[in-house]
Amino acid sequence: MEIFWRTIGYYNSVTWIYQIAIILIGIILTALLVSKPYPWKKMAMKVYMIGLYTWISIVYYYICCEERSYNGVMAMFWGVMAIIWLWDIITGYTTFERTHKYDILSYVLLAMPFVYPLVSLARGLTFPEMTSPVMPCSVVVFTIGLLLLFAHKVNMFLVLFLCHWSLIGLSKTYFFQIPEDFLLASATIPGLYLFFREYFLNNLHADTKPKAKYINWLLITVCVGLAVLLTTTMFLELVSKA
Repeated sequence: MEIFWRTIGYYNSVTWIYQIAIILIGIILTALLVSKPYPWKKMAMKVYMIGLYTWISIVYYYICCEERSYNGVMAMFWGVMAIIWLWDIITGYTTFERTHKYDILSYVLLAMPFVYPLVSLARGLTFPEMTSPVMPCSVVVFTIGLLLLFAHKVNMFLVLFLCHWSLIGLSKTYFFQIPEDFLLASATIPGLYLFFREYFLNNLHADTKPKAKYINWLLITVCVGLAVLLTTTMFLELVSKA
């Protein structure tokens, strides 16, 4: 845990000015995309996401978190997601077309990365050893909020990676004493559920088994089962460390 927070402190101390620039660019691009989603704005956002995910992969994990034993694996994980965004530029799969079905939840998720450092300050942490908006979990929440805002057609392969990362974030809550991660990872659950629900209900034919009307309950059951499994696993690990 000491190594974890020390690497966060190092990351914030050497990159804070760059983080501010990344945040400002993200705010501007999001506002432009929401106002009128012209093709060049969509392309600019995807290029931004490639840069953002590459930043987390190389700067955050590979360089600043070199002291952590698992930094290489996490750097590759985020590198793969950056490649997925690059693939999306080539294929044009994610259309960034508004649906207006989940606007409220989307805006809440987009605001959550800024709640991240506020929670750190509220529980007595100080800069630089505190959470910031340009860290893995906050980037995940931002991505889910953005995709949910434009949920007409999204890259489900990327959503699966984000779902996996959300589960990792929940486990870190206990082992590294980061209640901020619990707040943010939990906030992604409704968004992830809606992605899967929209995907299955919009793509399944009427004669598919299980029938489309049962898919919603099936997804809820699977999510509950995963939650129980995750909670049990974390409990057993905590007991073993006690």
